Amino acid sequence: MTTMLDARAQHLLKTLIERYIAEGQPVGSRVLSRHSGLELSPATIRNVMADLEEMGLIASPHTSAGRMPTPRGYRFFVDTLMVVKPLEQGEIERLEGELDGDRPQQLVNAAASLLSQLTQFAGVVMTPRRRAAAFRHLEFLRLSEHRVLLIVVTPEGDVQNRILHTDRPYTSAQLIEATNFFNQNFAGHSFVSIRDRLAAELSALREDIARLMQVAIEVGEGALSEGDSLVVTGERNLLNAEDLASNMDRLRQLFDLFEQKTSLLHLLDESQKAQGVQIYIGGESGLVPLGECSVVTAPYEVGGQLMGTLGVIGPTRMAYERVIPIVDVTAKLLSNALSRERVDD
Repeated sequence: MTTMLDARAQHLLKTLIERYIAEGQPVGSRVLSRHSGLELSPATIRNVMADLEEMGLIASPHTSAGRMPTPRGYRFFVDTLMVVKPLEQGEIERLEGELDGDRPQQLVNAAASLLSQLTQFAGVVMTPRRRAAAFRHLEFLRLSEHRVLLIVVTPEGDVQNRILHTDRPYTSAQLIEATNFFNQNFAGHSFVSIRDRLAAELSALREDIARLMQVAIEVGEGALSEGDSLVVTGERNLLNAEDLASNMDRLRQLFDLFEQKTSLLHLLDESQKAQGVQIYIGGESGLVPLGECSVVTAPYEVGGQLMGTLGVIGPTRMAYERVIPIVDVTAKLLSNALSRERVDD
C-alpha cells in the first residue's frame, strides 16, 4: 500500500519523521507547512496526513493535534526515504584511534563503549561463540524434586552453573550415578561429540538417567557456548531517552532483557546471517521488551570469516541516518583491528 504514496505524500512523511526525530514532539500541519518547503494550504496538508494515518504510517497521540510516526512509518522511512549521512573522514580516524587494545576482548569492549558513547544508546557486541565446548568435570546436585543443579568445569577451570528443570524426580543416588558416568566416560570431550556417542550408547543406559543426560547436554552446551559472549554497555543511556524513560515498566523489562542476554544473542545471531547493516524497528525484533526500541546491527569478520555482530539498541525515535553509518563503520574498524591483531600474533 505504501508504494501508492505520491511524491508529495512521501515528502511530507519524510519531513514529519525528521521533525519528530529531532524534537520528540508530535508534528502539526502548521509545522509541516513551514518545514516542508512545499506551497500547500494547511487543509491540503491535513488531508495528506489523514491518508498517511489511514495507511498506518503515522498516528495521533490523544493529547495533541500533531502526528508521530508508527513503527510502520519508520520502516518506510528507513527503506525508502532516508538519506544516510556518511561519517566524515576525521570522525572515522578518531574512531579508529579509540578502537584500541592488544587483545580481542579489549577491542570488543572498546567497540561496545564507542557505539554507546557516539549514539548515547546501549551498545552491544556479540563475541564469537566457542564452538564445540568441552568440560573437565561436571556434577549434578539435587535441589528439589524437579530441580537439579548442573555444575560444569571447563578445561580452563571456569565454573558454570545451570539449573535443570526435570519432568520427573531424581534421587541423590541416581544423580551421583549420572555424575560418575559422565566424568568417567566423557570428561575432556565436547558436548557435541558426547551427544553423538550417547546416541549409540543410550540403549544401554536406564531410560530415566538417559533423559536427564540429554537435558544436561543441551543445557551444558548452552552454558559453555554462552561464555561471556555478549558485551553490553551504556544501558543507563536508555534512562535518558525520554520516549523510554516515561515508561518505567518498559525500561524494567529492557534491563531484564540485558540481564538475560540469551534472547538478545538470538536476535544478533539471526542478524549475523544477513549481509551488512540490519535494522529492527519496534516489534520486528520479536522481543517483547524491545517493542518500543529499534536495534541496528552489523556483522564483523576476520580474514573473510564471520566472527560476530555488533549494534545499538535505542528508542524507535533515533536518528537512523546517523546511527546506521556509526554501526557500519564500527563493524568495519573492529574487523580491521581484529585482523591486525591476528597478524601481530
